[in-house]
Amino acid sequence: MLLPEMLQGQPYEMADPEFGGLVSGNARVWRLWSGAAWAEGPVWFQDRGCLLFSDIPNDRMLRFTPDPSGLMGRVDVFRQPAGYTNGHTRDREGRLVSCEHGGRRVVRTEHDGTITVLAERWNGGRLNSPNDVAVKGDGTVWFTDPPYGILSDFEGHKGDMEYGACHVFRFDPATGDLAVAADDFVKPNGICFSPDERTLYVADTGASHDPDGPRHIRRFEVGDDNRLSGGGVFATCDVGLFDGFRCDDRGRVWTSAGDGVHCYAPDGRLLGKVKVPEVVANVAFGGAKRNRLYVCATTSLYAVQLHVNGALRP
Repeated sequence: MLLPEMLQGQPYEMADPEFGGLVSGNARVWRLWSGAAWAEGPVWFQDRGCLLFSDIPNDRMLRFTPDPSGLMGRVDVFRQPAGYTNGHTRDREGRLVSCEHGGRRVVRTEHDGTITVLAERWNGGRLNSPNDVAVKGDGTVWFTDPPYGILSDFEGHKGDMEYGACHVFRFDPATGDLAVAADDFVKPNGICFSPDERTLYVADTGASHDPDGPRHIRRFEVGDDNRLSGGGVFATCDVGLFDGFRCDDRGRVWTSAGDGVHCYAPDGRLLGKVKVPEVVANVAFGGAKRNRLYVCATTSLYAVQLHVNGALRP
């Protein structure tokens, strides 16, 4: 059983009075576990009472199973090797959908444990290194494809960009069709739908390799035919880079950043920050009421109890 560590100091930074109603001054940030080389891709399984997340450089998926308090629990290896998986989500049948850097593909874990490949090639070449993924209510699978997993052997296997760009893709399991949803990104990264699925948020972390590159989240309108329009900048990161993020059930965006988790209102206002002492990679809402925010940050898994609930997902 793991013994959590309560972080000292003020865990919140207020940017807007609204943020005071979203957090509790009595709720601290807890470090639940440490030992990853780069922790990423948390996804909560309500039906199994556990959180899965990736340790990409160590090529493993880990599982945190909390006790009723949500803080104490155990971490064990869920899958290793794991294809250098990064982001995860669940589809509408509760199956795990994962982005693999190593295999340069998006895969689905069936209920019997077998692996189904959803997407691995585009326009005659292999995908770069699928990074993060979201599943819409109609079953379509949307994912980002930057080159981070092929730039070196740290998060995958060093290789070449074969189709020559970095796109946001949409895959339809019903037809097997893979389509480009957006093609004007430098390095598309985190991806998430608003609760009503009329808005798609996608991060661009082009500044990771170009100081003048983008460090923002863009916002698209999603049409009835799943075509995207708009795409203007929703928010720009003021510390480090945005990576993965999730929406709560009121449409606020809780996103990773260099100094913790930043919370934005649907209109793009920065409401406040949950301070974390490591660079944050991704977040997920979990717990029985979806009001515990799990945070993957560099080497560790953190959690904080909030006054909000995550958007309902399987």
